[in-house]
Amino acid sequence: MAVPARTCGAARPGVARTARPRPGPGPRRSASGPARRLWLFLLLLLAAPGASAYSFPQQHTMQHWARRLEQEIDGVMRIFGGVQQLREIYKDNRNLFEVQENEPQKLVEKVAGDIESLLDRKVQALKRLADAAETFQKAHRWQDNIKEEDIMYYDAKADAELDDPESEDVERGSKSSALRLDFVEDPNFKNKVNYSYTAVQIPTDIYKGSTVILNELNWTEALENVFIENRRQDPTLLWQVFGSATGVTRYYPATPWRAPKKIDLYDVRRRPWYIQGASSPKDMVIIVDVSGSVSGLTLKLMKTSVCEMLDTLSDDDYVNVASFNEKAQPVSCFTHLVQANVRNKKVFKEAVQGMVAKGTTGYKAGFEYAFDQLQNSNITRANCNKMIMMFTDGGEDRVQDVFEKYNWPNRTVRVFTFSVGQHNYDVTPLQWMACTNKGYYFEIPSIGAIRINTQEYLDVLGRPMVLAGKEAKQVQWTNVYEDALGLGLVVTGTLPVFNLTQDGPGEKKNQLILGVMGIDVALNDIKRLTPNYTLGANGYVFAIDLNGYVLLHPNLKPQVSQRVTWRVGKPFKMGTPDFLPGLPQTTNFREPVTLDFLDAELEDENKEEIRRSMIDGNKGHKQIRTLVKSLDERYIDEVTRNYTWVPIRSTNYSLGLVLPPYSTFYLQANLSDQILQVKYFEFLLPSSFESEGHVFIAPREYCKDLNASDNNTEFLKTFIELMEKVTPDSKQCNNFLLHNLILDTGITQQLVERVWRDQDLNTYSLLAVFAATDGGITRVFPNKAAEDWTENPEPFNASFYRRSLDNHGYIFKPLHQDTLLRPLELENNTAVGILVSTAVELSLSGRTLRPAVVGVKLDLEAWAEKFKVLASNRTHQDQPQKQCGPNSHCEMDCEVNNEDLLCVLIDDGGFLVLSNQNHQWDQIGRFFSEVDANLMLALYNNSFYTRKESYDYQAACAPQPTGNLGAAPRGVFVPTIADFLNLAWWTSAAAWSLFQQLLYGLVYHSWFQADPAEAEGSPETRESSCIMKQTQYYFGSVNASYNAIIDCGNCSRLFHAQRLTNTNLLFVVAEKPLCSQCEAGRLLQKETHCPADGPEQCELVQRPRYRRGPHICFDYNATEDTSDCGRGASFPPSLGVLISLQLLLLLGLPPRPQPQVQARVASHRF
Repeated sequence: MAVPARTCGAARPGVARTARPRPGPGPRRSASGPARRLWLFLLLLLAAPGASAYSFPQQHTMQHWARRLEQEIDGVMRIFGGVQQLREIYKDNRNLFEVQENEPQKLVEKVAGDIESLLDRKVQALKRLADAAETFQKAHRWQDNIKEEDIMYYDAKADAELDDPESEDVERGSKSSALRLDFVEDPNFKNKVNYSYTAVQIPTDIYKGSTVILNELNWTEALENVFIENRRQDPTLLWQVFGSATGVTRYYPATPWRAPKKIDLYDVRRRPWYIQGASSPKDMVIIVDVSGSVSGLTLKLMKTSVCEMLDTLSDDDYVNVASFNEKAQPVSCFTHLVQANVRNKKVFKEAVQGMVAKGTTGYKAGFEYAFDQLQNSNITRANCNKMIMMFTDGGEDRVQDVFEKYNWPNRTVRVFTFSVGQHNYDVTPLQWMACTNKGYYFEIPSIGAIRINTQEYLDVLGRPMVLAGKEAKQVQWTNVYEDALGLGLVVTGTLPVFNLTQDGPGEKKNQLILGVMGIDVALNDIKRLTPNYTLGANGYVFAIDLNGYVLLHPNLKPQVSQRVTWRVGKPFKMGTPDFLPGLPQTTNFREPVTLDFLDAELEDENKEEIRRSMIDGNKGHKQIRTLVKSLDERYIDEVTRNYTWVPIRSTNYSLGLVLPPYSTFYLQANLSDQILQVKYFEFLLPSSFESEGHVFIAPREYCKDLNASDNNTEFLKTFIELMEKVTPDSKQCNNFLLHNLILDTGITQQLVERVWRDQDLNTYSLLAVFAATDGGITRVFPNKAAEDWTENPEPFNASFYRRSLDNHGYIFKPLHQDTLLRPLELENNTAVGILVSTAVELSLSGRTLRPAVVGVKLDLEAWAEKFKVLASNRTHQDQPQKQCGPNSHCEMDCEVNNEDLLCVLIDDGGFLVLSNQNHQWDQIGRFFSEVDANLMLALYNNSFYTRKESYDYQAACAPQPTGNLGAAPRGVFVPTIADFLNLAWWTSAAAWSLFQQLLYGLVYHSWFQADPAEAEGSPETRESSCIMKQTQYYFGSVNASYNAIIDCGNCSRLFHAQRLTNTNLLFVVAEKPLCSQCEAGRLLQKETHCPADGPEQCELVQRPRYRRGPHICFDYNATEDTSDCGRGASFPPSLGVLISLQLLLLLGLPPRPQPQVQARVASHRF
């Protein structure tokens, strides 16, 4: 749909330019239909000879200018680009390479098999670990009197705690016999490690001296030898981890814990891999009591508890949250169960904060709502464990009639009840609800109990798994997430570990899960199994899981905080044309990386079909026409792609291969002649650059001992030093990469010799000529031009290279909008260039491929002047300008009449390339709407451009300020001055409620908010995931010369637009606007931060994407013992303890963990 044209313009053409806007506002006239055609006809009549001294150029004149521009561009590229000459060079050197074929089906099946073998080795290690853990725990004898000094282990957080004078170990005198280890740097782990020991991490809110924890440390010590033996059998193993249901993490090899500066809230039981391995998928409804008795601290505890509960859910789970008093209603816009992904959980968390307490308690309304949600079969859901989580401050109603109606006698829905806050209510009804519905009862009296008690329900859900025995011992592979120890993006194989102990002869089998065993596989290790450079710049391998989330994809770059690109001698920041996708990036390890395949690419019906087939585990092949986004995310290209896919057996993954037709074949160098190797290698030496042009080499892994560098000059130097020690045929090097690199060095040098060296670039106002190849060479001539070369030295990561391969003809690439030239730079004669490139297509024995891209760099200022001449009545620059006499008629042109006529070249993304207006030279590379909003809007409305909107779900944004200064939180009672002066007020419930709020604020800040000064630089506090809206424009359906009018009432503009053949340029001639007072619509292209969560989540969940959950479900076992259901006992707190705690809080000292609480919580495990 066209955007309404709210524009203003110049005087009507063909008459003297003395027209002015009519006074006063008036309705804008439509420029469509018969009226528009009549108006345009009259304007063209007025443009006829005799109307005035100068008239708007006629269509045939502008078409003539367009042909001149096309001929000039083509002529320069034919002379200097060297496309034909490079073809001949390849044919002359035909004996030095072979043409190999990419066979998609064989390729994808081989890679899938290699990945399967890699993961299978990890599976065998996992099974050995899980079996050993169950054996060790069964043989372990529980010790009631065990002491810290009896246990020897390496505490991974010991070094950090010793540096912290307030740590509990320092204050207690370090009773534990902690080991002190030495570490060595290991590049495989990106960390310092010790291969002789394991390390132990215990969450901050768990007392490491409790009996439960000490016994856990005692029996898990035996796992150390199994870890070591696993590594001996498979040296490629990375982190091996046992996550205990008590919260203890024991991992191998040992390395110091990467703790944040303030509070370490890491708990293994909340990690994605643990949650997936500890239970089957869940359908959960959370109901929250918001009756009037729930106020102050209790309501805030509930809000925090719900948020913590949501964090125990993974993408395999479904959830909804509702509040209730007399009636129940959802807290958010979600009216049914939705997938518990990051975006949906964020909506819930924000909605929960708006809950307000009022009315009376109505358990019946809450439970009926929850059961109705779980019985809705018309929606996508997990269809496994079903549960209701109720948070309340207490009540008398047991709502037995509701359970009889919805849940009895089968009891397919578990009920978990949470008594929140400190009160004197009878908790028996809450215990009864949980116990009679196969659930569990928990108490959350304070902020410190939230994290522990909102995750303990996983033990109950694990019972059917334990009772199922070997049937449930199945390895599951997670989706992608960020490793907490710095390994980067990983997937983890998980296997549950069961408690096999029995209390005595004939006793029932234990039904508790001990924990989850996990082994990490780095994504980089999987990527190494995929073809690196034989697929070409635009070919790639990808993989997805049952949720449709990508495991591998070139666009999987989550939450990048800094991107570095390459330059001669120095790196520079994002905002330049290209960036390297593989460089270090910062992610928040608390958030899983869940990028859907349809969000990684531009979604269309064909890709939806491919995605569904892959999730279903099918094989397939399909050639499609689709849209792709350029690497710099500024352009859209319509391309042809071949998709081939197969399942990866024994996993939940499916693998796909994408190939452009021109990448069906590739070159493989065969440089057996060592003399020729040496000859070509010499052209890589800097001493040859002055005569042969500067050479950039792609920073690839040519050899094992070659260290990467951000500086290409340093990388080349290191590369040359290594090549003096080894040969291209060395076993420690990638022979394919080295041979192709050296071959392309020689081939591009021959291009210099045959074409570039004898040409005068200044004759055609060229700053440089260049060639880039699949082999990794970028040669820039002359050598001095390399000083201003800002393109990526890796051709596969250079936007101009990839776009040239995907498009026919000459591709113009102006300056990036964030690195724009300033007027001062023009005054200082700084040479600014515009890249023009085209692919070199070879046809060898009927096989077509594109192994290189060549191009030129135009001098902006000189070509802007040349552009004026080519779009004028002069035939060349030396010819005098034609003057129009007072009694003759002349058409305006882009040179003589540049004060009245705007002439521009705009590329296919809508960015300004050239202009006849000198004052616009510093705007080259800007989106044209920022230069002339009216004209760009008219081009869009007349279908010269099409708009494509998409969302970037991997962005990282700085945290927003809280904005709550000077205002009390919603729902908090604020006393007046009169209240403070009233003695009776201090004895009332209101005073106690306010004091509760004060205590809550101190404790909550201590536990969950990092000091900005101390947390600075921490990924968790510095930035978080957000969604950015991206808008790109590309050429629409109009492909011919076209005249149109921008109608703004009595103040209009006539313009002409025409595509230049064999280029990505649009030639536009328009009258300059006179009426700057008129409103102007403006098209936006810049990436913008989406409010809330981008595309409306409430609408998206109504159209859920296809997915499949795990094929097995363990939610029921007839032998399950439900007698352990949390019969907690309340006890009155000591007045002295309360007063002491309050004094500590008022002094700003954080309370220490309470061992007795943890022991109570964990004691049921053994």
